[in-house]
Amino acid sequence: MTVTSPSTAASQALFPGRWVGGASLVVGPLLVLTGVLLRLRFSFFFPAQLSAYERHPHLMTASYSLVAAGWVLLWPGVALLAARIGERFREPAVWGGVLTVLGLFARAFHAGVDHADFQLVTAGGAASAARTVSETYGAFHVFSVLNAAIMGGWILLAVGAYRARVLGPLRAAALGLVSGMPLGVLKGTTAWSVAAAAGLCVALVPLGVAAWRAGPTPRAATVVGRLVLVGVVGAAMFCFGQAG
Repeated sequence: MTVTSPSTAASQALFPGRWVGGASLVVGPLLVLTGVLLRLRFSFFFPAQLSAYERHPHLMTASYSLVAAGWVLLWPGVALLAARIGERFREPAVWGGVLTVLGLFARAFHAGVDHADFQLVTAGGAASAARTVSETYGAFHVFSVLNAAIMGGWILLAVGAYRARVLGPLRAAALGLVSGMPLGVLKGTTAWSVAAAAGLCVALVPLGVAAWRAGPTPRAATVVGRLVLVGVVGAAMFCFGQAG
């Protein structure tokens, strides 16, 4: 393994920074866990997921939206974790970070397909949507190439975090559990899903809190100003997105 110099490690840590990266490590896992738990009572396979959406559209929309948002919001946290690993070992930081982020891209694609399939339920009912999904489920898409990255990236990060002493053995093992999260389209919740989401929280949430505490505390006015700015920009982006 190649050991990086302190100056190189410091420059890598400048982006995304401890505040954005720390927020990602706290918020992302909690969103994934909440979304996974919301659909726990429904059967795992896609016909049951479509039927559940027909009967409980708001609940299923919330579940899939929270999980999708959690995966997307995790990328700055993954970048920060990779930078921390890279302070001691470059290769696991680079490979683990890159593969994990690529896996997050693939999960975002799957979330888009989930959304489209749910709209089929709205248009023609769950039975019709299930027939369409069944007939097209194996269709090629470029993101299928990243299925291995979805699973393998978390394992490399876990090993790298343990070897770089960023995570202890138990939390590193919890991070490795994320590789067991079911992948693909319209996947419900299993015991593995809950274990993987819980492992994500156990491994990363304390790391995010530690990142916030790692430097000087900003003034209260600065914190409030940044939160207001984030709220205003978020609201503007939401309105812009709804406008089409």
